[in-house]
Amino acid sequence: MSRIRLNQEFRNKIGTRMRVHLEAENTDEKSKYDGLKADQIEINDNAWTLAKQIVRRHYTEDDVAKAQYLQDKFDNVDNVQPDSCFHFHYKGMVEDRDYDNKPIMKEQNIEKHFDFRLNGSTDVENNSSHTSDSEYGYALLRDEIKAQEGCNPDILIEQDGKDNNPHLTKYKDANDKYLGDDDQGYGKEWNDKYKLDLIGREYCRDRSIACTEKEFNILVAWKSAKGAFIMAHYKWIKSVLEQMKFVKDVVKGYKYLDEAIEFANESGLKLTEAEIIRTNSTGLAFYNPKNAAEMLKSMKNKSVSREDKILARQEYERKQSIN
Repeated sequence: MSRIRLNQEFRNKIGTRMRVHLEAENTDEKSKYDGLKADQIEINDNAWTLAKQIVRRHYTEDDVAKAQYLQDKFDNVDNVQPDSCFHFHYKGMVEDRDYDNKPIMKEQNIEKHFDFRLNGSTDVENNSSHTSDSEYGYALLRDEIKAQEGCNPDILIEQDGKDNNPHLTKYKDANDKYLGDDDQGYGKEWNDKYKLDLIGREYCRDRSIACTEKEFNILVAWKSAKGAFIMAHYKWIKSVLEQMKFVKDVVKGYKYLDEAIEFANESGLKLTEAEIIRTNSTGLAFYNPKNAAEMLKSMKNKSVSREDKILARQEYERKQSIN
């Protein structure tokens, strides 16, 4: 029986199956992402409980009720607004300079912005009330987004370092539309959960609420934890993308379908020629399928030391020279 030659359609199908396989593998990067994802609801609820306590010390339920009464009674009164983001501050000491340019310590309000919306900023150093980030929602609701046709929760990672382009815009718009905001979808469900009636204008920048230094630091830690979860998503998918680049280079170097199938099987993906055919160029180097599979496995679990990676690469090159 004659061997089946690889064409671009077969390469694309194998690449698609390998991407699914690599994302499902229980690597260090995926375990870190899964573990942090499991903590997200609890850390948000705990932070919100604390934020609510801080806010209600300043804007009591009784005060809000009185303001709401006046707002309902008079058409020209409009000072009760729901909000999900707050500026909190405490009195702290910061370094300054005196008239002789000598360092001195002086008391000053230490202030940060804390946004509980699904697309709220997770940048600890960003105090803007008008900044929004999509990364958190994409990471937290990745499975839900991925299940939607025309959506891609990993698009920001895949396009990392690239200029804005129609491909990025297409998927980002589709993701954001599916997630929704204050009006519909997961965004509305999430934002309604983390919302309080406050007295004042609608922009949280118009008010900064005092808290203790301990409370402030707890909220900073919450914001940092959300950022760490986003980074776990980033590192996991970056690892998958790096492996996929290697997979495509390997498969590109093969001439026959059975070689690509052997590589997939040696890499842990059980695949047959019939599956690829039924489911409807030249590489830089020719890779022995078993050795290529070993190289792919060595690209996972990036917590290994630099020395171990060097040894793995040297062993791979040794086997290549033998073949």
